[in-house]
Amino acid sequence: MNQPYPASNAGPAVPPPPPAPAPPISSVPTAGPSTGSGNPGGSGNPGGSGNPASGPQTTDAELSRATEILRIITDAYSAKMVGQERLRLSLLISLIAGGHILLESVPGLAKTTAASTLADTVRAQFKRIQCTPDLLPSDITGNQIYDAATGSFRTVLGPVHANFVLLDEINRSSAKTQSAMLEAMQEHQTTIGGEVHHLPRPFLVIATQNPIEQEGTYELPEAQMDRFLLKEIVEYPSPAEEFEILNRIDSGVLDPDRHVGSAVSLADIEQLQEIASRVYVDASIRNYIVQLAYVTRNPAPYIGEERARLIKYGASPRASIAFLQASRALALLMGRTHVVPEDIRTLRHLVLRHRVLLTFEADAEGVRSEDIIDQIFAAVPTP
Repeated sequence: MNQPYPASNAGPAVPPPPPAPAPPISSVPTAGPSTGSGNPGGSGNPGGSGNPASGPQTTDAELSRATEILRIITDAYSAKMVGQERLRLSLLISLIAGGHILLESVPGLAKTTAASTLADTVRAQFKRIQCTPDLLPSDITGNQIYDAATGSFRTVLGPVHANFVLLDEINRSSAKTQSAMLEAMQEHQTTIGGEVHHLPRPFLVIATQNPIEQEGTYELPEAQMDRFLLKEIVEYPSPAEEFEILNRIDSGVLDPDRHVGSAVSLADIEQLQEIASRVYVDASIRNYIVQLAYVTRNPAPYIGEERARLIKYGASPRASIAFLQASRALALLMGRTHVVPEDIRTLRHLVLRHRVLLTFEADAEGVRSEDIIDQIFAAVPTP
C-alpha cells in the first residue's frame, strides 16, 4: 500500500490509513476557519487568511458581470436546445475552467448540436472532426504542402485550430491519431514541420464516444482519458422533451442555418475564465479534495477489501486539479464567490468516473465506477 505524502508547510497532509477495520478519515486542521455551510470565514466575500493562494479574490461587481455573461449564454443555448440541462452545465464548467470534456452516449442525443450551439452562442470558430480508422494525425493538426508557384512549402493548419473542436467518435481513430491530440489538449499548441503553432483562446475540445458500437474502435489510453477535465454521460430525453424537439423541428428552430439571436464575445469568455480563477477555495476544501484522491489510491481501509479489489487504478493528481478548477467554475455558475463542499460532491462523477479505473471483475459483477465513487465519498467526512 502506498504511504501518504508527509506533512509540509504547503498544506495539511492526509493521515495514514488506520488498521482495518478502518473508521472514516479523521478531520484535519486547516490553515483558516470554515463553517459547516462551506462559507469560508462566515462571510460572502472572504479574505485570504485561509487561502494558500495569494492575490485578489472575486469581487461582487465581477460576480455580477459573470452572472450577466452566463445568463446570455444560457438563454441563447436554451432557445435552441431542449432539456439536457446536465449537459449544458458540464459544457459551461469545462469552458469556464479551461478544460476539455468527453461525452458518452448512444447516437442521436444532440451532442453535435449542443457543441455547435455553444460555439454559436459565443460567436466562436467551431470545427467538427469525424474520427475514422483511416484518419491521420496530419488530418487533425495540419500539414506542409508544396506550392509549385513559389517553389516552397506552406503550412496549412488543420481543423484543431479552432476555439471549439468536436471530435466525433474519438474512439474510432487509431492510437497514433489520438496521440496527435495530446499536445493540442495539454499544451494548446501543435507542431508542424518543426514549427510550433499556438491554438486560439479559448480552446475547448468536446470529444464523443459511442458505448454500444465497439466494432472498429480503439480504446482510449489512460493518459488521454486523464486529460479530459470531465466525462459526462448523456441520457435520453424525457417524453415531454422529445415532444418539444418535434415542435422545434417544425418551427425551424433547429435549422442548421439558423443562428442564435444573442451572443457574447471571446473576450467575455476570457474574462469569465479570469474571474473564475480567483474564486475562493478554503484550505479545508483543498484538504477534502486531497483526502478523496488519496482514498481512491488506498481504498481498502475505507471501503473494505471486497470493494477495494475492484479498483484497478486510483485517480492521479490531475483529478485533484480538476476538482479545484471545476469547483470554481461551478461556484461561479451558482452565483457564489467561494466553493462549498457540495460543489465537490456534485462534481464527483464528472471528475472521477474516467479516472477511477475498475477491474474486469467489476465489469462482470455489474459494478460501475459511479458506485465505487459514491462509497469513497461516503467514507470521507465532509468539512
